[in-house]
Amino acid sequence: MNILMIFGCICGGLGCPLILLILLILLLTLLSPAVLWRFVQGRKSSRKAVLLLGLCDAGKTLLFARLLSGRYRDTQTSITDSSAAYRLSQDKSTSVTLIDLPGHESLRLQFLERFKAAARAIVFVVDSVAFQREVKDVAEFLYQVLVDSTVLRNAPALLIACNKQDVTMAKSAKLIQQQLEKELNTLRVTRSAAPTSLDGSATGGPAQLGKKGKDFDFSQLPMKVEFVECSARGSKGEEGEADLEALQKWLVKVA
Repeated sequence: MNILMIFGCICGGLGCPLILLILLILLLTLLSPAVLWRFVQGRKSSRKAVLLLGLCDAGKTLLFARLLSGRYRDTQTSITDSSAAYRLSQDKSTSVTLIDLPGHESLRLQFLERFKAAARAIVFVVDSVAFQREVKDVAEFLYQVLVDSTVLRNAPALLIACNKQDVTMAKSAKLIQQQLEKELNTLRVTRSAAPTSLDGSATGGPAQLGKKGKDFDFSQLPMKVEFVECSARGSKGEEGEADLEALQKWLVKVA
């Protein structure tokens, strides 16, 4: 005899349909947290994409190629997306879909709009050598990503991959983090940005990046943000191995 039949017998004996209704409400109340948890976990597990974002020439496409094949290849500025399954374990039982998105200013938001809802995680690639002169452009793009309504709602894990560390003049991950926090703080002060979709449709009031009344830092965001240093090219150029160990460990962790 199931629970509803038992409730029916109790209520029938008491001659009070209202009791059945009350008991059903109590049952649904007890079950709802578990149902909600399964729903949230199901939505997260359905997001299998890891998006590679960044400005032009940050090294996204070479990083994409290195992760998939381990080999160096000549690349050029992308005008469309590239995707492939990336195996995360030796037994190949776990994988994510890596998606390399164009970094050109006229294309990057258009392609992010297309794939953002599927993002389990985001790798934002920074050119550590050109960072000092590109910091405002890097912060601008990152800001647009962070105030997007879908990104705020889904809160995918975010990695800032400080690429090209094989070059002597490369800036450290610590310095890049400090400079980005400073620039993002300036942007949120000078803008009243709504949590809009990247297509420009408003979905509510102004987005508050970080905590009101406090200088911005990445720990204030709804998603976990980490920084790593890496080199898709490698210290010996085409002949050498890439330094992607920290990135690969992060991918395993967020899968």
